[in-house]
Amino acid sequence: MHNSIEIDEKIFQDAVRFYGAIFNIPPLASKIYAYLLFDHERVGITFDEFVEVLSASKSSVSTSLSLLLNAELIVDHNKMDERKRYFFLNDEYKKIRFEKIVQKMQDELKLLDDLNNFKKNQDDEYNERIEAYKALLNKNIINIQESLNKL
Repeated sequence: MHNSIEIDEKIFQDAVRFYGAIFNIPPLASKIYAYLLFDHERVGITFDEFVEVLSASKSSVSTSLSLLLNAELIVDHNKMDERKRYFFLNDEYKKIRFEKIVQKMQDELKLLDDLNNFKKNQDDEYNERIEAYKALLNKNIINIQESLNKL
């Protein structure tokens, strides 16, 4: 097995499980993503290396790479004077991921406001809990946005 990068098998397996669950991706896509985590020098990993290192068929690797590219989890580049594509983790993904989380929280806040405006009876205890929940959402939106500005 020819690796251009050194991996730790236990960390690799932990990463495969973790990112498979977090991103809800199939096992091979998760292995590709986890393998790229070890590309600390950012040399990039070729299609052929994934096929060889992960002992997977070309069609399976191709399908998994397409899925990861479409999900914006990875990016690909061609190096000068080479036909080969090199794959890398998408550095922007952390930012994209949290922007999506913020958007979902904002959507939920709007939905809660719409429901509240539609509601005929006013239940004070229920309203108190909803207001506390909305405050929690707003606090997290602000916190995440401030942190995103630092990324």
